[in-house]
Amino acid sequence: MDDKKLILSGIQPTGTFTLGNYIGAVRNWGTLQDEYNCIYCVADMHAITVRQEPAKLRQNTLNSYALLMACGVDLEKSILFIQSHVKTHAELSWVLGCNTQFGELSRMTQFKDKSQKHADDVNSGLFTYPVLMAADILAYNADLVPVGVDQKQHLELARNIAQRFNQRYGDFFKLPEPYIPKMGAKVMSLQDPTKKMSKSDENPNACILILDDKDTVIRKFKRAVTDSDAEVCFREGKDGINNLMTIYSVFTGKDMDTITAEFAGKGYGDFKLAVGETVADSLEPIRTEFERLIQDKAYLKKCYTEGAEKALRYSQRVVSKVYHKVGFVDKG
Repeated sequence: MDDKKLILSGIQPTGTFTLGNYIGAVRNWGTLQDEYNCIYCVADMHAITVRQEPAKLRQNTLNSYALLMACGVDLEKSILFIQSHVKTHAELSWVLGCNTQFGELSRMTQFKDKSQKHADDVNSGLFTYPVLMAADILAYNADLVPVGVDQKQHLELARNIAQRFNQRYGDFFKLPEPYIPKMGAKVMSLQDPTKKMSKSDENPNACILILDDKDTVIRKFKRAVTDSDAEVCFREGKDGINNLMTIYSVFTGKDMDTITAEFAGKGYGDFKLAVGETVADSLEPIRTEFERLIQDKAYLKKCYTEGAEKALRYSQRVVSKVYHKVGFVDKG
């Protein structure tokens, strides 16, 4: 790889991405490729910290891989692989786990949250998966990691582990920095705009999935919760309209003042229809490309096999040096 900085990012295969996943993360993955060396993975090993139906996990993993390609990840520019296909992640995770303190892991807020949600299955993987996340990053000695608010604590832990390793065994790991996208728009629920958009929402109208067809997208936007004052403008107390304006701004490139001027004197109905049509039309090429890819199983397999081979070659160099540093006998 050349002297560009390296970005590492992964996404769990939990089904079709929401509009929030797309705007907040995946949409940026394609645009980062020209500026950085990018390594992306479908994090299926992280997914099994909660119970999964095996056949469904397999399908979701393939769907996620195909969706990332459809969303603009170019295999000529980036490495894209399935996490469980690259053994170095698990190998490095053990070494890093031996350089991680129990107290550090017990302070992870996501562990506390998930333990409450899955009280019948508080397994050790749920406790130690931030170490695997650190291994995902450090196996490639990544410079930057795109993170949302809920992952900042995990990146901080990865930095702490890397620092501790460097102190014990000599400088080796880079300390990964957070990458904050220029337009880190947060997409809220269409039915309760004080909450983040989530596919687990009980109300199906609350969430746009990027594979929803045009009619479905427009219908959900038409039903979006707004307010009673009927003015399209961005200000405090107008959570529903603020959310719709943010989404419209992302897809059109227009700022809030321009959007306000565009819809001056028009009702919320016109605005919601415009947002729905804009989003649906923007997502159409992704839906079309996804359908093409998911039908071509042989091509998809070729892509993820080659991706895993590239990722293994890259990460093996790092992990071999780590094994040597900690005192394991070289395989030769």
